[in-house]
Amino acid sequence: MSALPDVSQATFARDVLSSGRPVLVDFWAEWCGPCKMLAPVVEKIAAAYGDRVGFAKLNTDLNPSLAGEYHVSGIPCLILFRGGQAVDRIVGFVPEKRITEMLDKHLAAA
Repeated sequence: MSALPDVSQATFARDVLSSGRPVLVDFWAEWCGPCKMLAPVVEKIAAAYGDRVGFAKLNTDLNPSLAGEYHVSGIPCLILFRGGQAVDRIVGFVPEKRITEMLDKHLAAA
């Protein structure tokens, strides 16, 4: 079970798009091996950045319209939202450093 909150079609606008801070959404699926490998990495980053960045998970199998709306064609896919817009993304399993570099870049631009 993930420590990150789940978002869905019903809660996405409220929890992600209307957030007052950047939100990193992990688009994933139950059957996806790389998604399961990435989950603890994202949870570790969330523990370190949780005061500055929101984190959430979105199951693409349960929310296919959102995955389509944000052109998620490969998972895992991490999309950073800021001010209601998708501003950056990482597709596939990547090292922790690659994710923190993306977050740092956007936090520095704030």
